[in-house]
Amino acid sequence: MPFVNIKITREGATAEQKAKLIEGATQLLVDVLGKNPKTTFVVIEEVDTDSWGIGGETVTTLRVRARQAAGKS
Repeated sequence: MPFVNIKITREGATAEQKAKLIEGATQLLVDVLGKNPKTTFVVIEEVDTDSWGIGGETVTTLRVRARQAAGKS
């Protein structure tokens, strides 16, 4: 009974995009490991960018800095 947990930042992934992620992750387990899709669980968790850090900084901070560097406020 495989369980896949996909974490993405909460930035408006559509229901269609999430459905494709679920379908694709399930199919990967079927293709590579021969798992039964009926007993394969896929959960998508959306995390606020203030709660996701890279290199000691939040994603929110990093993206604000990147926009400023590109001349976009």
